[in-house]
Amino acid sequence: MKEVVEKLIEKSMTISTMESCTGGGVCNSITNIEGASDVFKFSAITYSNDFKIKMGVNPDIISKYSVYSMETANEMSKNISLFTGSDYGIGVTGKLNRVDKRNLHGSDNTVFISIYDKKRDCYTNSIVKCSKKCRALNKELVILKIQDELLNILK
Repeated sequence: MKEVVEKLIEKSMTISTMESCTGGGVCNSITNIEGASDVFKFSAITYSNDFKIKMGVNPDIISKYSVYSMETANEMSKNISLFTGSDYGIGVTGKLNRVDKRNLHGSDNTVFISIYDKKRDCYTNSIVKCSKKCRALNKELVILKIQDELLNILK
C-alpha cells in the first residue's frame, strides 16, 4: 500500500473504509505506511447487518440482494465516503470459509469489493473468489486486489 498512500498524498486525496469480512485488514495495510495519517480518515468494521445499516447501508438493499452482494458493497463504499468526506470509500463484504447462519443467501467464499470515487460519483467493482483454506490468506488476496484496483484508479 506504500505506492497507494504516496499517490493519495501526491494528489491531496483521502480514503476511508467500511469492511466486513476483512475485519480491518485494509485499514491496517494502509495505516502501516508512513504518511497514512495525511490521507486516511476513518474505518468502520461492520460485521453485523445492524452496524452496516447504522453506517448508512439501505436495509432494503440487504433484504433484496443479501448482505453478500455487490449492491451492499456499493452502499458501504459510498456511505463511508459520504460519512467521512473522503475522496474514496472502500466497501468490502463477503463470506470467507464459513456458512453464516444469520445470512444464508450469497455465494460462499466470494468477496465483493467496491471502491467509490466521490468526485466522479462512480464505482470500481471487483469480485474475489477465495480458495485458500486459511482465512488470513484469503484476506491477503482481497487486500492485494484492493491495492491493485486503487493503483489503477490513481494512475
